[in-house]
Amino acid sequence: MDFRLTVERAERLKQLHADHKPLVLPTVWDVWSARTAVAAGFPALTIGSHPLADSRGAEDQEGQTFEEVLAAVRPIIAAVDVPVSVDLESGYGQKPADLVAGLIEAGGVGLNIEDTVHSEGGRVRTTQEHASYVAGLRAAADDAGVPVWVNGRTDLFVHAEKPSDVLDEVIGRLRALEQAGADSVYPVRIQDDDELLAAVTAAVAVPVNTTAHPVKHDLERFRRLGVGRITYGPLLQFALTDAMKDMLKPWAP
Repeated sequence: MDFRLTVERAERLKQLHADHKPLVLPTVWDVWSARTAVAAGFPALTIGSHPLADSRGAEDQEGQTFEEVLAAVRPIIAAVDVPVSVDLESGYGQKPADLVAGLIEAGGVGLNIEDTVHSEGGRVRTTQEHASYVAGLRAAADDAGVPVWVNGRTDLFVHAEKPSDVLDEVIGRLRALEQAGADSVYPVRIQDDDELLAAVTAAVAVPVNTTAHPVKHDLERFRRLGVGRITYGPLLQFALTDAMKDMLKPWAP
C-alpha cells in the first residue's frame, strides 16, 4: 500500500478515537466481513486474531506465523478504504521494530498487543517487560513515520481466580502501558462487570478498550461507564455462527 495513504489512514484512526466516545471498531476476519462492516457505516475496523484463525482453519493464540497473518490481512486491508487495526497477539516472537515494519508494509495502521506469550507456553509478561515491548512498538512506529495506534492488552483478569483481587495490579500495568506510549489499553474479560470497568476507565487518561457482543451488550452502558473504544473480539463471528445455524436448521436433512 502507498506509504502516504498508510500515514493518512493512521492519522484518521487517531482522529476517530478523539471524535467518538466510544469508537466502535467491528472485528472482521476476511474481505466479505470487512466490506460488510464498512457498508454498515463504520469508519474503521479491526482484524481479530481469533476469528481470522477460525476463518483459515488455524488455531488462535499464535497458531499462525507472523508471515501467514500478514498474508491474510493484506487483501482485507486493501479491500476497504478505511483505517484497519490488526490483532497481533503477543507479537509472534518478533522484535517490536519487525512487528511494526510488517504491519505498515501490509497497510495496517493500528495493532493490539497482549501480555500472554503464547510462543513461550502461555506465560504472562511482567508489567515492566510488557511496558518495554510497547515502548519498543511506539519507538518503531515513530521511526517509521507512521502514527500507528497501539492498543496495549493485559490478560491479568483472565488468569485470576477472582478478577477483583487483581484490580490494583491491573491498574498498575495499564498505567505502565500508558506511560510507555500505548494509545489505548485493553483489560480483557470484564465487559460484564460495571465496577471493574468503571475502576479501570477512571484510572488512566487514554481510552479503555472493552470487548462487546453486538447483540447482547448495550452501547450506551459502555459509554456511561467511560469506555473509550469497543471491539468485538470473536463475538461478532460467534453471533453470526448462531444466526447461520438457525437459518440452516430447517433445511437440514
